[in-house]
Amino acid sequence: MSRNGKVIVAMSGGVDSSVAACLLQQQGYECIGVFMRVGAHASEAEEACTLPADPARKLKHGCCSAADAIDARAIAGKLDVPFYALNFEREFDGIIDYFVDEYSRARTPNPCIMCNSRIKFGRLLQYADMMDAEFVATGHYARVLRGSGGDCRLARSLNLDKDQSYVLFGIGREHLPRFLFPVGEIADKAEVRAIASELGLRVHDKPDSQEICFVPENDYRLLLTERRPELLRPGSVVDEDGKVLGQHEGVAAYTIGQRRGLGIAAGKPIYVTRLNVLNNTVTVGSKADLLSSGLVAESVNWLRDPPAAETWQPAQIKIRYTHTPAAGEILLRPDGAVEARFDEQQTAVTPGQAAVFYEGDVVLGGGWIGNAE
Repeated sequence: MSRNGKVIVAMSGGVDSSVAACLLQQQGYECIGVFMRVGAHASEAEEACTLPADPARKLKHGCCSAADAIDARAIAGKLDVPFYALNFEREFDGIIDYFVDEYSRARTPNPCIMCNSRIKFGRLLQYADMMDAEFVATGHYARVLRGSGGDCRLARSLNLDKDQSYVLFGIGREHLPRFLFPVGEIADKAEVRAIASELGLRVHDKPDSQEICFVPENDYRLLLTERRPELLRPGSVVDEDGKVLGQHEGVAAYTIGQRRGLGIAAGKPIYVTRLNVLNNTVTVGSKADLLSSGLVAESVNWLRDPPAAETWQPAQIKIRYTHTPAAGEILLRPDGAVEARFDEQQTAVTPGQAAVFYEGDVVLGGGWIGNAE
């Protein structure tokens, strides 16, 4: 790969990726903007990328929508950089299959991590190679710390409230030198919006996307009904002693730690503590019943050298995107899985979610939670 300063910038039409493109251009990089057509609005986004924008059209909003495509194209035009739309709809269908399959196994999926690993930082790298581009950039809140001899480390954003390093743990270590995350160096989201406003970007006050792009009406049960209706088979809701308290709508419709929507008047707060697809039961209990001392993570990807086998190493362990990393230890098993134990018990350790290991701000690696302990 030639060192030519050419950057493929993933432009989603949001304020973060737009500011990232502007900052890189100011820093002297040769930017090429791309919009990835994926998710539920891919065909609509394709039309928006290729036809002149019609202000009278009513467009869906949300990740990868036609409105996003129009915004991304407009920013690229303002910067006078080449702009292309890439159709990853077929590949993205595999992400949806993964999403549904995980629920069928009573696991709670994280499609954003899978999309990052397989598409945004997989196929996008392949496209960069086709375009002879040295780097790939996005608007993620994370940092790549570059040391001597080409050593690179993935680290948390300076803006810890927006940090997205958790969802990037699946990046291949060998590819880290090729990634740029400009907004990860900015400590305040308000500053990002201020930069966009000063540059005259119309997306400076655009709300952040909060939904899963392929889930209709932000209700994943509708997707399950459409793709795998057999998963929504009624069964028993039981307490920790096995006493039947009521009926559920299908194990796949519930997640560990869920409190709302149980339809049971217990006279006290109750939470989903276990899901069992074999006997089709949902177990509920108190908040104390959600506490776990540790977990086992599988399919682990290391971004730093892994610890010596069967030796406990201190680490901070993050078990979901909104979780503050908890102090603890990790141990690499001979089978490649990682055992983690917390200094203090943690709530709602959920199979199917990611466990990401940190040393300070640096990501050591991460894997998928197989079970809580």
